[in-house]
Amino acid sequence: MKLSDALREAQGRGLDLVEVAPTAAPPVCKIVALGKFRYDISKQEKDKKPSGTKLKEIKFRVNIDEHDYLTKIRHGEEFLERGNKVRVQLQFRGREMAHQEFGMQLMEKVRDDLSGMSQVEMEPKITGRNVTMTLSPLPASRRKRRFAPPPKAAVDSQNGSSLE
Repeated sequence: MKLSDALREAQGRGLDLVEVAPTAAPPVCKIVALGKFRYDISKQEKDKKPSGTKLKEIKFRVNIDEHDYLTKIRHGEEFLERGNKVRVQLQFRGREMAHQEFGMQLMEKVRDDLSGMSQVEMEPKITGRNVTMTLSPLPASRRKRRFAPPPKAAVDSQNGSSLE
């Protein structure tokens, strides 16, 4: 539609001709009420959520098995890889409270194992029957995974057998 025709059409309806996409060839325009158009744009700007980091949590127990520990550490690395903060929580039950030093040793081990991916935001702190520590991710260029998940076996596409 020609510019003069579009302007005449907008005036006939009592609305405004607004350029929506000036970089397009040809430029795209809409016939709308200018006030409503500005309001909608400002509302869209407000609705855009900031890309803040989420807080993920990993829970441990003092007598955790080595395989379970490695699985949780891998999950922690995945969370940090995505840019999320990680809260590590250690829970004591019953008589485990008598040996809190084992809990602190485990928290130090977690901190050391995730040191390639994170920095300590909050040192391990005992509150009641829990020990909590918060880790924040390092910049993407400095992250190094130590406990990457095992590679999936390659499968031959013709007969479905493993290539190993």
